[in-house]
Amino acid sequence: MTPVPSTDDFRAAVLAGLSRRRRAIPCRWLYDEIGSALFEVICTLPEYYLTRAETALLERVGPDLAELAGPGRVVVDLGAGSMSKTRLLLSALTRPAALVPVDIARRPLLTHARRLAEEFPALTVEPLNADFTRPLTLPPTVSGPVLGFFPGSTIGNLGRCEAMRLLRGLRRLGGPLLVGVDLVKDPAVLEAAYDDRAGVTAAFTGNLLARLVRELDAEIDRRAFTHRARWNPRRSRIEIHLVCRRATELRVAGRRFAFGRGSAIHVEDCHKYSPEAFRRLATRAGWTPVASWIDHGYSLHLLAPSGTSPL
Repeated sequence: MTPVPSTDDFRAAVLAGLSRRRRAIPCRWLYDEIGSALFEVICTLPEYYLTRAETALLERVGPDLAELAGPGRVVVDLGAGSMSKTRLLLSALTRPAALVPVDIARRPLLTHARRLAEEFPALTVEPLNADFTRPLTLPPTVSGPVLGFFPGSTIGNLGRCEAMRLLRGLRRLGGPLLVGVDLVKDPAVLEAAYDDRAGVTAAFTGNLLARLVRELDAEIDRRAFTHRARWNPRRSRIEIHLVCRRATELRVAGRRFAFGRGSAIHVEDCHKYSPEAFRRLATRAGWTPVASWIDHGYSLHLLAPSGTSPL
């Protein structure tokens, strides 16, 4: 089993990221128990179109997916979250054999896995508390042809090289992969999706500073930082930062980091693709595009490992 990152890993990532000239903390650290709960609220917000668009697509193309995937699949759900879209996929597939939901936040993972197991009593559900960006070892209790499920445009949180590296690694699952990918659209729509009026996304990124205090005994004036999400057309991505509104200092693990007004901590990127650009990326990572579906500025891509039969 892939080990879940520890407090020591968190501390090391924070110290390394804050020591860089352009300070950054990897976005996976946004997803502790509180962060995961806040993200589930984000998915319901009117500005956050991604969940609605992907849900509508899954509902529409379910029969096509079932025909292409065939019966008896072991679904490996990467970054499972609340598993609301997983329910749609399982309902669409023909006699799915098992579900392995993978998530970094242990308690929400176990809670949602238990609920889903109650809804699908004939299904074997084996939650895997792990970081899916690292090599995964599936539980020995599940067997059968695998279908990887990577929804939510989570692939967009990775840079192009990181995304290619992850896609190459996911070939080890040994089966096809269904990926949700958000598309380039009006920058105003994109920025609103990551900076909602209610301030939930700001609370989500601000929780990262709260984690520093809770878990690393950091000293920081959290009110000195504000959430900012901006579209970068050259890199085709939303860039999210915690920006310092006034000079302050952060102390953690015996280190001091000074922040001047306007300085920032980079916490997340959300890359957007054209359908053609994502298919090129997948092909370079060793996948063969099998099918794609597009609606409401969002896309689903079914990929098969290159060099194998299509599915």
